[in-house]
Amino acid sequence: MRIKKFIRSWKYPSILLSIIGFSSIGEWVYFIALNLIVLDMMGVIAVSGLYILRASSTLFTNFWSGSLIDRLNKKHLMVWLAIFQAVFIALLPSLSSLWAIYGIVFLISIASSMYEPTSMTYITKLVPHHQRKRFNSLRSLIDSGAFVIGPAIAGMMFMIGTPNFAIYINAIAVFVSSLITLFMPNIEKDDFIETKDEKISLKVLKVDWQLVVDFSRKHVYIMVIYLLFSAVMVLATAIDSLEAAFSTEVLSLSERNYGFLVSIAGVGIIVGSLVNIIIVKKIATSWLIGLGSLMISIGYMIYAFSGNFLSAAIGFFILSFSMAFMNTGFYTFYQNNVPVSVMGRVGSVYGFIEAFFIIIGTIIFGIMAELISIRFVVVLGSIIMITVTIILFIFNTQPSKAEYYSENHQLQTSDTD
Repeated sequence: MRIKKFIRSWKYPSILLSIIGFSSIGEWVYFIALNLIVLDMMGVIAVSGLYILRASSTLFTNFWSGSLIDRLNKKHLMVWLAIFQAVFIALLPSLSSLWAIYGIVFLISIASSMYEPTSMTYITKLVPHHQRKRFNSLRSLIDSGAFVIGPAIAGMMFMIGTPNFAIYINAIAVFVSSLITLFMPNIEKDDFIETKDEKISLKVLKVDWQLVVDFSRKHVYIMVIYLLFSAVMVLATAIDSLEAAFSTEVLSLSERNYGFLVSIAGVGIIVGSLVNIIIVKKIATSWLIGLGSLMISIGYMIYAFSGNFLSAAIGFFILSFSMAFMNTGFYTFYQNNVPVSVMGRVGSVYGFIEAFFIIIGTIIFGIMAELISIRFVVVLGSIIMITVTIILFIFNTQPSKAEYYSENHQLQTSDTD
């Protein structure tokens, strides 16, 4: 009976994890293939444009998407967003104009940017409190596996076909995932969704942004943790943008050794995710976030001050090993402390702020690296990061805030009024 109950309780979460896995692997295949197509057409500068497009689409989308997400049925929205992506991904190989490709990629990125907060809300509604930490640890393992498996599958596809072939296969995979989503439970079938028939206008957006501001004022602690976590992500992205230049120019690593360094990071992510699954139920959510983020910054510090391959590899392994712990802890904290009725709006608004600072931070770090030195910028970024994570650790581990990390804690909709 216990086994049957376990299988029944994990039936839909397991299907959802499978969809996430397919999507994560497919995203790697899609983007690597797209990079090669654009590189072959127009060169390195054109490829850089793809990265700018992805960040720009997040900024453009998160400004208004939360208002739409909270007003629509999440399951239906996930299905339509996946179909939208599949159709436009399938169009890419037939395009010969770089600007046409950019336009289609921008539309695909918009759908992708909307899918993330939509799926987060759906996951929060579908997965019970007591399963969330385990679910999020498994999700971290799947994302980690995609980091390693995705490029490998892309490479295999390029061996038996072309980048265009990989694009078509990915479009089919995304479409299949949308069909699988159709068989997921419609958890909002009997729910009242606030003003679902209201048209999205500037007035509505203003009201919704004010709602997020009011929520933040009322729940300062939740938003402080969110912003500190986002600050770690911004700094990590900015430092990572200099990773290749730091490894090859400062540490004088060959391309082969740099590739090996990246592989060590992949191993660290997988090992960390596996350990995370084993111990996740025994460690408090607060410590997953606090200690996980602190270990990530320590890994960056070791890497920043490294003088050879070995020390850089140790730093890379520590930071990548710790990622799963921080992500699992934060996802669980977020799901338990942001009501699903406003989760789309809160996630989108703060995602907008994070995306904005990622772009600004990456530009600033790039300019400083040119004007001063790469080593100085990487060290400075790592010092700022370890300062932020120490603050985050202190905030996470306050005994007076333990209720925020309880598996039974759930902020109610009325708490946002």
